[in-house]
Order: sequence, then C-alpha cells, then structure tokens
Amino acid sequence: MTVHDDRSARGPASRLRARLPGVVWLTLVWVLLWGTFTPLSIVGGVVVGVLVTALFRMPRASTRLPVRPLRLLGLVVYLGYDLVVSGLEVSRQILRHGPHARGAIVVVPLLTRSDQVATAMANALSLAPGMMALQTDQDHDVWYVYALGPRDRAGVERARLRTMDMQRRVLAAFGSPAELAEAERRIAAAGAKR
Repeated sequence: MTVHDDRSARGPASRLRARLPGVVWLTLVWVLLWGTFTPLSIVGGVVVGVLVTALFRMPRASTRLPVRPLRLLGLVVYLGYDLVVSGLEVSRQILRHGPHARGAIVVVPLLTRSDQVATAMANALSLAPGMMALQTDQDHDVWYVYALGPRDRAGVERARLRTMDMQRRVLAAFGSPAELAEAERRIAAAGAKR
C-alpha cells in the first residue's frame, strides 16, 4: 500500500488557498507599517505576503489553539481602547518629563506554557505604545517587559498588573481553562498584596 503526502497531492489552487490567511495578515501588517492605505501599499503588501509565505513555509502547528470568538472580540476591543489610552499616557509622559521620562524593566510571571499563546501575549502587549515585551524565559516562567513611566514602586506594580491583565485577556480568548483560572488566581493574589 502506498501512502501519499497530503501536501504533495494538493493542487496549486489549494496551496494558495491555504496560504491566503498568511498573505492577508502580512498585507495588513505591511500597510500598517507604511501608515498609508493606498493601492500601491496594498499591492506591495500582497507581493511581500506572497513572497514570504512561499519562501518561508512554516510547519503546521502541532496543537490548535481554542478560539473563543466573543472573548477574542473583547480582546480586540480592549486592544483598541488600550492603544488610545497608552498613546495618551506616553504623550503625557513626554510632555511632562521630556528627555527625563523614565522607564523600567519589569519581571512579570509568565502565565502560560504554550509558545503560541506566549507569542500572542507578547504581541498584544507590544501593540500599544509605552510597553514592550523584551524577553521570555520559559525555564523560569517569567518574562521581561519594558514599561515607560514608572517612577516608583507603585508605578512598577501597576505595570506588572497591567501586563498580567493583558495575559489574562489573551488566555480568555486562546488559552486553556486551567491556565485562565490560574491567571485569575495569581492576578487576585498580586492585587491583594498591594
């Protein structure tokens, strides 16, 4: 009996259809990076998306993330809100302190063991101005986050809780119920310490 590889049996149209979500995502990222929504930037994004998905084929993920559509919608709405609030906060920091604005590198517990969910968390956090995921240390279950603005311990704790809350929101959309319950428990414990 001969076993055929499913990928080699698919035709060009099927392979293109499988790459389409990646091409659309990369096109969106390209347009956002250029900051212009013009036909030329869209065509450029499509070209880059096709090239990247053709040249750098990613292996299929071994596990599929559970997606909860309502929680995902809530995450998207929160990210939009956070983008505006963070932009205003960064503007306030710059106007008030100018070149003397402070930042801190905060060690935050990593609330997931999934590489896919950790990547989503880091991207969600880094989307808004003023915070950035610097490094993930899964051996010690922590990650290092840069936060603009903390000038004292209370500011550092607010940045830590904000990062943990972002993790909780991503876990609500993509994580396992056990990880979400553990995240909520740890956030409540961290909040009670304040």
